[in-house]
Amino acid sequence: MKAIRKLSPQAGFDWVDVAPPQPGPDEVLVKIAHASVCGTDVHITDWDDWSASRIKPPLTYGHEFCGHIEAVGPGVEHLAKGDYVSAEMHITCGICGPCMSGKPHICSDVQIAGIDRDGCYAEYIVLPKRQIIKLPPSIPLHVASCLDAVGNAVHSVERGHVSGQSVLITGCGPIGLFSIAVARALGATRVFATDLSPYRLELAEKMGAHRVFNPAQEDVLGTLDQLLRGRGIDVVIEMSGAEAALTQGFEALKPGGRMVLLGLPTKPVQIDLTRHIILKETEVVGVHGRRMFDTWLLMLELLDSGQLNLDPIFTHQLAMSDFGQAIDLMRSGQAGKVVLNPTA
Repeated sequence: MKAIRKLSPQAGFDWVDVAPPQPGPDEVLVKIAHASVCGTDVHITDWDDWSASRIKPPLTYGHEFCGHIEAVGPGVEHLAKGDYVSAEMHITCGICGPCMSGKPHICSDVQIAGIDRDGCYAEYIVLPKRQIIKLPPSIPLHVASCLDAVGNAVHSVERGHVSGQSVLITGCGPIGLFSIAVARALGATRVFATDLSPYRLELAEKMGAHRVFNPAQEDVLGTLDQLLRGRGIDVVIEMSGAEAALTQGFEALKPGGRMVLLGLPTKPVQIDLTRHIILKETEVVGVHGRRMFDTWLLMLELLDSGQLNLDPIFTHQLAMSDFGQAIDLMRSGQAGKVVLNPTA
């Protein structure tokens, strides 16, 4: 089969032939229908400092996909050939403190498919049976291809307890854009979004943001103060990892508000703990991945019930053999979600 591989510790990727994997005991073989490109895949392709410290070539990468079960190994009884599925790609150890205390999404010894072991940029993938998520037929392939990322948004917004609250989302990459739609589906009264890219702000409006801001061109804090009559934002969901956005989010937050952090800064950031957290009694929530498997259950219910429309974010569909073009689109910032078809 064909696969996108990182064969050596340097920039670039390889589109090569590899032997199809075979399922062992308690494993499932899935034929990939669609896969989606994540910003992490750009880092791996460009071989930045993070990739050099984490990735151990050779590796088939990619961690967002949907497909149909092709075969099951011994010990798999609840899944069958032809089932429409996706997967939780964080494969946990099951024996560390977080796993034993019901928080496997922050497992101390997690392996991520597509990062620590072979992923989904191929025609087939093998995964443990416990990772496989059966999908409702109502979810179209392009949406099902990126449930890993949608799950990050659902987890973040859910942790914000946004029902009846005003919400500011800082950073309109794909997960930030998903979060706009999720916040509206979960009952936020008004959803605001910030980004420096006019292209992404246009997508944010299409995803349902009530008002968008470019901080380089607008007085975000002054306008929010007028719109909210001086009350401040109830919940800020920080998706950019940028220090300036983080600071502005804390400034916009009301006393006693909630700051949800998913964006990853590339270096340590400075925060005025006294003014922004302690004296305001700000609740700060760090979010990683998806809660297993509560986040999946909520996400699938939102999608299956029709409450979550994600279509505006899907801007490009390409053959997997055009992976280089997909990475160029992601680098350019002129794309929402890029979906790949391994058989096109």
